[in-house]
Parts: sequence; structure tokens; C-alpha cells
Amino acid sequence: MRAVAGIVSVFQGITALRGETAVVSAVLHVIAAVAGILLVAGLWTPIVGTLVALLQLWSIFSEAGDPRVHILLGTIGAALALLGPGGWSVDARLFGWKRIEPPERKS
Repeated sequence: MRAVAGIVSVFQGITALRGETAVVSAVLHVIAAVAGILLVAGLWTPIVGTLVALLQLWSIFSEAGDPRVHILLGTIGAALALLGPGGWSVDARLFGWKRIEPPERKS
């Protein structure tokens, strides 16, 4: 999930930069591309997932065209922010892979 969201985010950021003339839009697309690279690597995943979700929300309202890709990528970014990076990530190597164990039920 991280790889797909990261690759699509990098691709969208780079292709949007080719035709952008506005400075604010160009800066936001560069941030989206960098966030995609960080997602692929699995570094700062909860923060970057939130950033991707916010950037895609911005894209839905500021860009003309079909918003489906932005909605999908924003949803995946929010899910990654909530779920975390997974076992094969830089975050897991740096901070350890977190696992939540539910408490046992008493009968």
C-alpha cells in the first residue's frame, strides 16, 4: 500500500510540475513528490500519510478534472497514517515494529 501510494504521488508531482507555472502549485507538487519518496521508503509514515491526504484534499478542490484519483490516494494516505509503515520500512528498522495486542477477556 505504501509503495503504490508513494509511486503514484511521485508520478503525479513530477507530471504536474512539467506544466505548472504558479509558484504555490509547483511547491505543493514538489512536496507531494518528496512525500511519495518518503512513503516508498517507509520513513515518517504517519506524518507523511497525513500530508499526502491533506495534499490530495487540496488537489480535489483546486484542480479541474476527475477527482477520483485524488480521492483514492487521499484515502490510502489517511489509512497509512492510521496503520503505520509495516514491517519492511525504515520506520520499523529505526523504531521497531509496533504490534497492538488486545487484552484478554475475562469470563
